[in-house]
Amino acid sequence: MATIVITDIAWPSAAIETELAHAAGHEILLAESDEHLLTLAPQADAILTCFRRVTAPVLDAAERCLTVARYGVGVDNIDVDCATDLGILVSNVPEFCTEEVADHALALALATLRNLIPATDAIRSGGWTPEAAHPSRRLRGLVFGVVGFGSTGRAVAERAAAFGFEVVVSSRALAADPSAAPPSVTRVVERDELFGLADVVSLHVPLNAETRYLVSARELGMMKDGTLLINVGRGGLVDTEALRPELDRGRLRAALDVIDPEPLPADHWLRSSPAALITPHVAFASDGSLIELATKAMSNVLAVLAGGCPPSIVNPDVLTSHVLRSIPQ
Repeated sequence: MATIVITDIAWPSAAIETELAHAAGHEILLAESDEHLLTLAPQADAILTCFRRVTAPVLDAAERCLTVARYGVGVDNIDVDCATDLGILVSNVPEFCTEEVADHALALALATLRNLIPATDAIRSGGWTPEAAHPSRRLRGLVFGVVGFGSTGRAVAERAAAFGFEVVVSSRALAADPSAAPPSVTRVVERDELFGLADVVSLHVPLNAETRYLVSARELGMMKDGTLLINVGRGGLVDTEALRPELDRGRLRAALDVIDPEPLPADHWLRSSPAALITPHVAFASDGSLIELATKAMSNVLAVLAGGCPPSIVNPDVLTSHVLRSIPQ
């Protein structure tokens, strides 16, 4: 019997994961805090994590851990380099929520450009003031800029084109081969050009050392007055404090499902900004995506504990490393 430590979950229960683990003869322990995770780490044969950080101290303490599996796509909350050095395989669940995140990005765009929140707030306050929705934008012909063109960026481009936006994309892969762009894409441009052209800028790149603060004061200054910035990727892609003066002046607007810091402190200025529409990191979530996520993430863990490999390995170099941890016999 192996011990699987779950660091945290963002849904009501770990019933699916627990059923799968118990069926394979393993036990589940759920960490209640960062400190508790560090305490449980020495017992862990595997770690399954959602948002809680799996740091080098945790990995160093997890002396018998074979794998760290991420509930989700990005692994910026896991010290992957440390895990690789220790011979620990890291896995993730790519594309489980592509449709949900793309839908959410378009929902944020539509709600903001059509001024739905002020209009509904007016109703809730007892009024009937059609002017609360003004000035809303005609979508057809607006330029929708997609930064990054993986599966989610592609899905967002398809949706934006269907609403009549002119879709421009910044993507290294498409820049190298523009003919690979699908019909939904009007133009492939450099990133700086996109920032200057777009009426909507939507971010769909992973968070790493290169992309942290991809949008900061310099990039914000390139954007046209009235531009909407959408982030459904990772909070660290945007320099939140650099965004503040642009929103305070009303020059730009933002629709953010992810923020740096996260969760937002109760007194954070973004909570009361009339130029920002904020959702609490829920773009990935639906009844279907959460079932898929829980099932696939736990299946990744069970594959390693059974002596095999999961279908998606973040650090494949570890497989040929002399320090790769093997199943205890």
